Amino acid sequence: MMNEDMKKPHVVVVGAGFGGIRAAQKLAKADSNINITVIDRNNYHLFQPLLYQVSTACLSIDDIAYPVRATFKKYNNANFRLATVENVDLENKKLVTDNGEVGYDYLLMAAGATTNFFGMKNLAKNALGMKTLEEAVQIRSHVLRQFELAAHETDPIKRKAMLTFVVVGGGPTGVEEAGALSELIYLVMAKEYHTLNFKEVRIVLVEATDKLLPMMPERLRDVTVETLIRKHVEVRLCVQVLGYDGKNLEIKGGEIIPTNTVIWAAGVRAESIADTMGCEQDRGGRVMVNEFLQVADHPEVFVIGDMAHFVQDGRPLATVAPVAMQQADVAAHNIVNSIREKELKEFKFKPVGNMATIGRNEAVVSMGSYKSSGFSAWMIWLVVHIWRLIDFRSKVVVFVKWMWDYLLYDRLVRIITR
Repeated sequence: MMNEDMKKPHVVVVGAGFGGIRAAQKLAKADSNINITVIDRNNYHLFQPLLYQVSTACLSIDDIAYPVRATFKKYNNANFRLATVENVDLENKKLVTDNGEVGYDYLLMAAGATTNFFGMKNLAKNALGMKTLEEAVQIRSHVLRQFELAAHETDPIKRKAMLTFVVVGGGPTGVEEAGALSELIYLVMAKEYHTLNFKEVRIVLVEATDKLLPMMPERLRDVTVETLIRKHVEVRLCVQVLGYDGKNLEIKGGEIIPTNTVIWAAGVRAESIADTMGCEQDRGGRVMVNEFLQVADHPEVFVIGDMAHFVQDGRPLATVAPVAMQQADVAAHNIVNSIREKELKEFKFKPVGNMATIGRNEAVVSMGSYKSSGFSAWMIWLVVHIWRLIDFRSKVVVFVKWMWDYLLYDRLVRIITR
């Protein structure tokens, strides 16, 4: 049996995100004679769009994470390897990991992205990122701990810093985090911290450009700002962050915001493993790919999702889940066709629209000619995110928790962990 398996083409997929899981499933289903190995440093698939709800005590980690092996239980030709890829040797067709070397015939890189602090080391050291489960739990514990400390702090200056929360980045992650943080504080915690004056609480959303949600039409951007302001969020546009030492956020122009909490949602870059491939990259570390999602001089290597720099209509595609999932379909198709020596398919992204939630009953949706805000947009957002969750249990549990929160104004996961 082992000799037979060794004769079969071996496809290695690096990354168990939206793109990696989808591509591996497509490959396993397309041809049982292909051996597939999925490699990831975590043994779970993470539903990143809902990380902010873990960070604001609405959902638990197991609500948005699902074991990788469970996604392939129907496919005997798919396997999983828990490992961190340390180096990609394209010339010798092998990966060096902390759990041994792995050879391949075809390679699909879908390792995703990490937080980009744009070279500001003090920010990287002291700000809170929003890309992993560990970071989301850290934010939750940190925010809750600030209120516990503030409840017994007699120095008004120290207490003000404890109750000042700055979110940096005006994209969907930053907007959703600021809105959810406001609701956690003003709708839930304000009822329980009887010794605190919640007029001292300050939530600031900082964006370096002149607009929030730049992918949205102007009307929906304006609605977003108005909604955040109603939710007691101070929106600061055209504000560039220069640094953060853990106590003071420095802003270009000389302004200093004393705060114990800076949540960084201002940018991403490709995972550092992309740097070991020796391929052409953009400023964000993303690997340049051709129309078939292959890298130059190595047609057996495909890159998708947040790791791939793919230009369409004169500009690189955004690092969002729909891009990764559509690229996964095409990359899987092209790997199968490469094995069968058939013609490859060019990738063409089909826009599916953009959406962001700003809290209960509030969201913005732009899908083609359809533009919506408020309750109807919020309902669309709920349905889409429930549908995209990977397993039935998660769909049910998340829906129940959302309804509990909606009806009772409560957050069930206000647990501080160390």
